[in-house]
Amino acid sequence: MLELSGDLPQPMRLSYGGDTLNTAIYLARLGVQTDYITALGDDPYSDWMRAQWQSEGVGVEHVIRAQGRLPGFYAIRTDDHGERQFHYWRDQAPARNLFDFPECDAVMAQIDRYDCLYFSGITLSIYSVAHRAKLFEVLETARKSGCLIAFDSNYRARGWPDPRTARVAFNEALRRTDIALPTLTDEQALFEDADAAACARRLHAAGVSEVIVKMDAAGCLVSLTEGDVLAPTAKIKTPVDTTGAGDSFNAAYLAARLRGASAIAAAEQAHRLAAEVIMHPGAIIPLAAMPALTLPGDPG
Repeated sequence: MLELSGDLPQPMRLSYGGDTLNTAIYLARLGVQTDYITALGDDPYSDWMRAQWQSEGVGVEHVIRAQGRLPGFYAIRTDDHGERQFHYWRDQAPARNLFDFPECDAVMAQIDRYDCLYFSGITLSIYSVAHRAKLFEVLETARKSGCLIAFDSNYRARGWPDPRTARVAFNEALRRTDIALPTLTDEQALFEDADAAACARRLHAAGVSEVIVKMDAAGCLVSLTEGDVLAPTAKIKTPVDTTGAGDSFNAAYLAARLRGASAIAAAEQAHRLAAEVIMHPGAIIPLAAMPALTLPGDPG
């Protein structure tokens, strides 16, 4: 979506964002070959976004263009502690109708060529029940071909008609998930988990083998079949804007894991990137501000 950040009456900054897009951009910056699947309009702003994503190294061959449509749009306001409030204009965004476009079949037919597919609860929330069923079919096909499925529930109540609908959709997603990257407060709001360990146990019971429960300043719980380990965050200053923190964490974690890092080492690198992201306004920080992460396979 298009993104406006800042506080009136000061001039506001135009950019772009969206939880899975943020993760895709940070993955590309970390050297992971990444394609993004969505639908945009045929307007100049959609042209600009597509060009910007491509300049970041994100593959855009699967970005469908919808004639006569406009992309989604949101604005961010932050308080004195960097916590954000979102205002959305996205009901008619073409991304909601991804599976209706004739080009989508050709895109989905290529899914089995990927090593990992990543989606979120917001992905699920913008689709109809029928379209979610199509997505689940795609995930099953990809998984059978050896593709890892990664999922961040990223629960936002306003995106769902009721909590029960969200729970049903999330449980269906978890049945097809290898790596889950939830945030504890989101899970507690929807599933009433007592703590991170309870959250991890529930996700393991659903069939997820690798669970990383993000706990904001308290760090994250790395839960594998052999046990749980707490990975603390580094001490940071007061955040400027927490937008994109979890998305960047997910990107660094997946980048490290796809390169062969242990889950704990991947979580440590993920905390480093997220800690820098929250010191900048907006979801995507300047390229020059990217911290140097220690990822397997990097030179030196």
